[in-house]
Amino acid sequence: MSTATAGRKPATKGAGVRGVRPAGYSLVRTRLGTRRVSFLVHRRAAAVACALAVLLSLVCVAYLSVGESFVAPAEVLKVILGQPSSDELVVGTLRLPRMVVGLLVGAAFGVSGALIQTVARNPLASPDIIGVTQGASALTVFAMTYGITSFTVLPYLSVTGGMVAAVLVYVFAWRGGLHATRFVLIGIGFAIALRSLTTLFMTKGDYLVAQQAQVWMTGSLNGRGWDEAAPLGWVLLILLPAVAWAAYAQRTVSMDDGTATALGVRLGHVRLGLVLLGVVLASVATGTAGPVDFVALLAPQIARRMTRTAQIPLLCSALLGAVIVVLADLFARKLFAPTELPVGVLTAAIGAPYLIWLIIRSRTAGAGA
Repeated sequence: MSTATAGRKPATKGAGVRGVRPAGYSLVRTRLGTRRVSFLVHRRAAAVACALAVLLSLVCVAYLSVGESFVAPAEVLKVILGQPSSDELVVGTLRLPRMVVGLLVGAAFGVSGALIQTVARNPLASPDIIGVTQGASALTVFAMTYGITSFTVLPYLSVTGGMVAAVLVYVFAWRGGLHATRFVLIGIGFAIALRSLTTLFMTKGDYLVAQQAQVWMTGSLNGRGWDEAAPLGWVLLILLPAVAWAAYAQRTVSMDDGTATALGVRLGHVRLGLVLLGVVLASVATGTAGPVDFVALLAPQIARRMTRTAQIPLLCSALLGAVIVVLADLFARKLFAPTELPVGVLTAAIGAPYLIWLIIRSRTAGAGA
């Protein structure tokens, strides 16, 4: 979805001319205080977002119902609505906090992937491919190796590691501009180096700590609860205005450089802002649940194909990311019960073939060009 400036009257349908409503969009008018505001809403994107919200609701009810003991959906709804229920312990204490963490982590990864792919103009440019989550992992595992295992501290270290990795990739990829292929290739190189560094840290630590770090690096929601959900939720709430700005700024970044510059857009600043926001989201999510691979790669591309929009829709990417993580964790709990797999194992099993398909598709497109 995208917004137009306040008070602008709709015109006939057409293409990208100021004051002209593009095909496929509807104009929605409302009041914000005493001011009249108009919004351009992409009809298909709105319909897809509504459908994904319904799907996410069904997945959440299934997640809270299924486990070692089955809980009827009616009892699940009672617990969610705060009504007395005999299943309060199972649903409200054991399953609900973990599910909320999965929702927040998936949404953060989905938006992060959308922003980084928008800047790089490359579907392969996701935080777990270009070294961001590996940077977060390296510093976090280093801290775990030396005894820092508190989940209230690890997210801050993850943000720091992810930011440092992103800055290094950005600096090395900048050559009078940000070329998409160079950005991805340098990011992959940093990702490999940082993963090796993480392995080195694990060999230097205690065996039990190394085992804990190995599970964390796979991406896991095991043992997560309100203590992890609350900090992540507050961070996402604080970043919500920045995400709203990013949804607007996407339109200028998706233009060619000449057109954007002619319109007075400071592309370097906008791209840097989008990348920083994407890195912070990915790093905080990584600190909470570990590097849950391929969510940031899958969600934005599927959302774009579903909505058929020029830009990657952030809301649909967030909803899809949440669906992927929660559904994957549900299967991770049940496939080999009573053994619980890390959620990252399931997302990797889905994402790895998709990544291979993307690479083959891009090579085929390049050969045919």
